[in-house]
Amino acid sequence: MSVPVLTFFNNKGGVGKTSLVYHLSWMFSELGLKVVAVDLDAQANLTAAYLDEDKLENLWEQQSGPTTIYRAIEPLTRVGDIQEPILVEVTPQLHLVPGDVALASFEDTLSEAWPAGMGDSSLYRPFRILTAFWQVAQMAAQQVEADIILVDVGPNLGAINRSALIASDYVAIPLGADLFSLQGLKNLGPTLRSWRNLWEKRLANWKSPDFALPQGRMNTLGYIMQQHSVRLSRPVKAYDKWVNRMPAVYHDSVLQDSTSAATPAEDPDCLATLKHYRSLIPMGQEARKPIFKLTPADGAIGSHAQAVMEVYNDFKRLAEKLLERMKTTKSSLRTP
Repeated sequence: MSVPVLTFFNNKGGVGKTSLVYHLSWMFSELGLKVVAVDLDAQANLTAAYLDEDKLENLWEQQSGPTTIYRAIEPLTRVGDIQEPILVEVTPQLHLVPGDVALASFEDTLSEAWPAGMGDSSLYRPFRILTAFWQVAQMAAQQVEADIILVDVGPNLGAINRSALIASDYVAIPLGADLFSLQGLKNLGPTLRSWRNLWEKRLANWKSPDFALPQGRMNTLGYIMQQHSVRLSRPVKAYDKWVNRMPAVYHDSVLQDSTSAATPAEDPDCLATLKHYRSLIPMGQEARKPIFKLTPADGAIGSHAQAVMEVYNDFKRLAEKLLERMKTTKSSLRTP
């Protein structure tokens, strides 16, 4: 039985997606789940959140062993096969498949394999390439008996993200309060439906696969409103202008239905509205830990200490809501 994959996806950058994956991976582990985080963004920002520069350089400079996601799949660019990844243990409950700036070079290989998946000759190699991310993620999860896989991807609609999404059972969409997030949301729904339909055709084309394949369900769990980009000087009306348009656009573009919700607070598909917690972010980066685990020794005193408690509760509620949504969509999620 495969381990469920939850991907956080938006083709618009700057909406706090990587920070969201980082903090939720810690929170899921706090709730007793064994978590594998997979960094499929060629900028490797998620990996940099876990590891300092010395450790990161050591991973990238090592010449032997699949120490990153790219090293695990790189043999496919030649005549080799996927290698089992070497995981980074963050805690006994949380492990990382590190990202790699070299991952961008795999884009062309994926693009070439996509049409080959509809061919009538040997399908082994194109499907091995197209499902490489899922194969590596599942190998990683089996190593540590993980309950859930969280995936961070870059803000684009390219071949790397297409393969990341066909590997996904569930998708959550982080959004910012601006025009660019609104336009990006309009692109997401049609893109996800297209990728899902095209993957189904490829699955049907290989009637007797030689190895397990992801189903590419891409069940959308909902959206998460982020306030990271909100400036204190920005008028409230300007902020509300974009925020309050999100429910209608999400339902129309992603769910293809309508909603009577006038604001995200009234929309059950808005999973959370997260505060920016600006003053805590630098502390978390310096301490290399999630901001809800900051202590007075890290500088979280006074009002900061209160904010730490608030952010813990915010992420706990969000994590629990995601798990509930996954269960109601008939998830195969194992419980601890």
